[in-house]
Amino acid sequence: MANRFRGTAVAAAFLLPALVLLGALVVYPIGYSVQRSFLDRSGESFAGLDNYVALFTDESIRTAVRNNLIWVVVAPTVATALGLVFAVLTERVRWGTAFKLVVFMPMAISMLAAGIIFRLVYEQDPDRGVANAVWVGVHDTFAEASGFPRARPLPVHPLEAAGGGAYVTRSPVRGGEVARLPLIGVAPAQMPEGARPARTPAPAAEGIAGVAWLDFTRGGGGKPNVVDPRELGLDGLRIEAVKGGTVVARATAAADGTFILPPAADGAVLRLPASNFREQYDGVEWLGPSLVTPAIIGSYVWMWAGFAMVLIAAGLAGLPRELLEAARVDGANEWQVFRRITVPLLAPVLAVVLVTLMINVLKVFDLVFIIAPGSAQDDANVLALQLYRSSFGTDADLGVGSAIAVLLLLLVLPVMALNIRRMRRTRRETRR
Repeated sequence: MANRFRGTAVAAAFLLPALVLLGALVVYPIGYSVQRSFLDRSGESFAGLDNYVALFTDESIRTAVRNNLIWVVVAPTVATALGLVFAVLTERVRWGTAFKLVVFMPMAISMLAAGIIFRLVYEQDPDRGVANAVWVGVHDTFAEASGFPRARPLPVHPLEAAGGGAYVTRSPVRGGEVARLPLIGVAPAQMPEGARPARTPAPAAEGIAGVAWLDFTRGGGGKPNVVDPRELGLDGLRIEAVKGGTVVARATAAADGTFILPPAADGAVLRLPASNFREQYDGVEWLGPSLVTPAIIGSYVWMWAGFAMVLIAAGLAGLPRELLEAARVDGANEWQVFRRITVPLLAPVLAVVLVTLMINVLKVFDLVFIIAPGSAQDDANVLALQLYRSSFGTDADLGVGSAIAVLLLLLVLPVMALNIRRMRRTRRETRR
């Protein structure tokens, strides 16, 4: 009896510091948050369930709840799936270790640093944002880019609007004449790299000769409708000759702006098609209201797919190889081995990764706060960010903030209970 009492006292003495810390850092804050959630903004009057009612009536809080549901469903699933694919595919290659190191490396970066990195990656300007630089490059590979967005004629020029963004000459062109197609509205720095000083060609013996140029002299000077020495040709401008609504000839301006149309263009109206003047494609608004949440989830997956890969690879290393080889001997292909043998045997590890990431995304704050711009932060809102805004924002209400904290706790508890239950089941199976 004395030995048992002495053992209990020793155990209590060792556990006491941990229990004190647990009470001070976990139990007391939870209790205080629950109490504060039933008080009003000032903390002096009892508010009942008003703060909890606000969780389901305030539009920003409802958006946060909806986005948290998207996070919980999408982010852990995608990160776990990528981790599984990476772990399986790199198992048999010699450079697999190096690949795993590269994929796991983002885990060494803080959420703050990752947020700053991806804020730059998702920058709208293709010259700065990597995502849009790639997207615009792919787009321009399959779609013809406009060379002169916002270019236009002056009222004194021999061109007029034709509708749909195109321009036409005011009168038909005739053989023996030089067609002049002056435009303004293109900054000299945005002119094509191959543009050269414009020149007026001699009349063509056959067909129509012409010149298309930027009728603007840097520093002032020059005359409208006259090719001045310092004015540049509109290199690459597309010109069409139209008769009776039908295009009878086409030409493209050279580096000095000159072009020649065949004799069929005699008596035709020259048209500058709208494709010359389309606004350049600037890419996708990654941080706009519709894509900001998927974009931030993408940055989270970039960070945590390595974590999932390492845990799954560890589980994969412990699989009984004789089962995999037996399935291959029986005629199963690699996809069947993966789907019917590997994945079922890895189910406990996949459950650990999935549950861990679900708990993690319920608390996500840093990435949303850093990446989402102010104009889209309401659309990207999550509960942890709303907790911060409600508790410490310009219109702080600690009662509502405490209610959000309690809601987060209630959302985490079922996932934690599921994880504890799974761990106990695994322990019992191990003992058997």
